[in-house]
Amino acid sequence: MTSTATSDSPGALEQLIERYNEAWNQQDMDTIASMHAPDFVFENHTAGESAVGEEADRHIAEIFRSWPDLRFRRRRLYVREGLVVSEWTASATHPDGRRREWDGIDVFPFENGLIKRKDVYSTSHAPRVLD
Repeated sequence: MTSTATSDSPGALEQLIERYNEAWNQQDMDTIASMHAPDFVFENHTAGESAVGEEADRHIAEIFRSWPDLRFRRRRLYVREGLVVSEWTASATHPDGRRREWDGIDVFPFENGLIKRKDVYSTSHAPRVLD
């Protein structure tokens, strides 16, 4: 087995995505950016947002500035060679002061142990108000 196959194996990807998800919850841009391929694509299909490479990292940092208490809770995780699909529930405080919650799915193709894309599909257009 080559090192590429090993770095993109289901076991390796499960560990990598756990680290990536933890970095999102800590809003740790250094760790997040280090896990992206140079041509990484961030595409939020619900919001109509798309960015590539360093622009994608800047876009994610802006999300954190807008939602400083944004957190994700994993519901399900599907892992296969070179691909992770993660079902999650997000929560954050809206600028109106009310807590919101919404569900989503991320699709992550990997190559050589790095994330090539983060395709986001969510119900953020119709979040649940928690308070």
